[in-house]
Amino acid sequence: MNAETSQKPEEQHEFSAEVERLMDLVIHSLYSEREIFLRELVANAADATDRRRFEALTDAARALPEDAKIKISLDKQARILTLSDDGVGMSKEEIIQNLGTIARSGTLAFEKQLENSKPEDRPNLIGQFGVGFYAAFMVADKVEVVSRRAGADEAWKWISEGKGKYTIVPATREKVGTDITLHIKSDADEFLETMRLETIIRKWADHISWPIVIQHEDKETVANEGTALWCKPRNEISEEQLDEFYRHVTHLFDKPLRTLLWHAEGVLDFTALLFIPGMNSPFAPVDANRKSQVRLHVRRMFITDDAEMLPSWLRFIQGIVDTEDLPLNVSREMLQSTPVLARIRKALVNRVMTELQKLSEDQEKYEKFWNNFGTIFKEGLWEGNEQQEQIAKLSRFHSTKVEGLTSLTDYVARMKADQEAIYFLAGDSLTAINSSAQLEGFKAQDIEVLLFTDPVDTFWPDRFGKFDDKPIRSITRAREDLEKLMGEQKHTNTPEEDALLSALKTSLKDKISDARMTLRLVDSPVILAADEHGPDLQLQRLMRRNDHSLPDMPPVLELNVHHAWIKSLAEKVKKEENINEEAVILLDLARVQDGELPIDPANFAKRIAEALTASTK
Repeated sequence: MNAETSQKPEEQHEFSAEVERLMDLVIHSLYSEREIFLRELVANAADATDRRRFEALTDAARALPEDAKIKISLDKQARILTLSDDGVGMSKEEIIQNLGTIARSGTLAFEKQLENSKPEDRPNLIGQFGVGFYAAFMVADKVEVVSRRAGADEAWKWISEGKGKYTIVPATREKVGTDITLHIKSDADEFLETMRLETIIRKWADHISWPIVIQHEDKETVANEGTALWCKPRNEISEEQLDEFYRHVTHLFDKPLRTLLWHAEGVLDFTALLFIPGMNSPFAPVDANRKSQVRLHVRRMFITDDAEMLPSWLRFIQGIVDTEDLPLNVSREMLQSTPVLARIRKALVNRVMTELQKLSEDQEKYEKFWNNFGTIFKEGLWEGNEQQEQIAKLSRFHSTKVEGLTSLTDYVARMKADQEAIYFLAGDSLTAINSSAQLEGFKAQDIEVLLFTDPVDTFWPDRFGKFDDKPIRSITRAREDLEKLMGEQKHTNTPEEDALLSALKTSLKDKISDARMTLRLVDSPVILAADEHGPDLQLQRLMRRNDHSLPDMPPVLELNVHHAWIKSLAEKVKKEENINEEAVILLDLARVQDGELPIDPANFAKRIAEALTASTK
């Protein structure tokens, strides 16, 4: 380090409010399982070492030392535990970013999960939410971090007692990497004992491929086996080892719904250890970047978790793929274009789909899977791929006819003989659409309707088209279908009804595209409908939410021919009375029924109050 660097003054920083709250949660809410701090620090060190090894593939100057390891040193007399690695290290800016800030949403989600979890589950929440470093303060009253970034000459030291502030000062470190020094609390003597540390390492980090060495006085002990778990024969791997590896890879704290371990040999030579998680983490990155993060290894060497080994609609699958068929210095361009990787990806998709088919035979487990990941899985119906038909068969939906979930195959089997299409209604919540007026006519004709509640459900039916040669159609665009199903029930407008429709179109002008009488309503006086050739109503709503500049597409207003209010309005028009006020109420009522706000909420409330007052006189 040069003289100019060494003369830089120390800098005092305040932790962000989120970090301070987070540390308080970690230290006090997870206090009884303090051993978890070592698992998290070792995992961070292993990740840093993997990253440096990967960077060295394209920059020889960043090559790891031949004896790269993770080293834990003890000084019982000084009450100091130091964890050192030969990893990629951190710059000053990275230290501030990694150790001084965290997303506000992460803190809130972490706190909420703590409230809802059992005490025995809480230790694993640290890993799940990526806040493992702060677990060091469970056992230390002071933590120091010295780090030198690969490619840099200078090092930096971070110091904190975990009480709202931290200090950064220039430091020296002979080699690239990071040292984390913990000043152990007076009630944490156990973590100054070699045997205790060895037990923790074997429990939590035995599968980490880097040697984890514990040094006490002049003695060094290798505490982990360090064999890649996926390289072992299946009969040599215990369920406990698989579960722990799952927790390490996913940062979840449950058991996987399915574990997939297989060795492909022949045209392709690769090993895959994949997991279908048993839960959906509220802090998982699957929705943030919409990319698969299955880790790619070449000859047991970690290369990247950005190779998109699975399509985005299977991004909830986690694990590793290890192959002999790629060079160690594989480039990003090669990852995108090599036919070897394309064939591996195809094999992975086929295997996962086969496993999901098997899982679907267990209704309870599959329903759990679907509730966690069905929204993501259905994206495959929209994206278009050779698995579309299989995705459709494995998809599940709520329905007006059955309890729980049903498949498209079972829906088709229940269709009425004269029914031409698969019908659905999309909305924001199951409660809202289950009581929607849109369903009245279909329920009256005993026609089953699927209930769609995920945003993707408003997009994929038009793209997907047909299932088992049956078109998939929104009931908001199925007026003609329902009329056919009603058979001999026909309605010809009376002159009074035609006059009412004309009056409504004049009064509401550009707020509606058309007005017509309908037989598809039973109890409700009015309903909105989409144009037969336009987008579904729910799709229109989603489009407007995402782009507020989009103009409203005026809906069709349909009136219940049998409703007393509609008949009374027709009489008023016949008597040449003004119905402008009722027309606006009618439209607003239809909008409210469909989950929309009235055009003018304040005036809507006023009109309803006036109408109720008038009815009491």
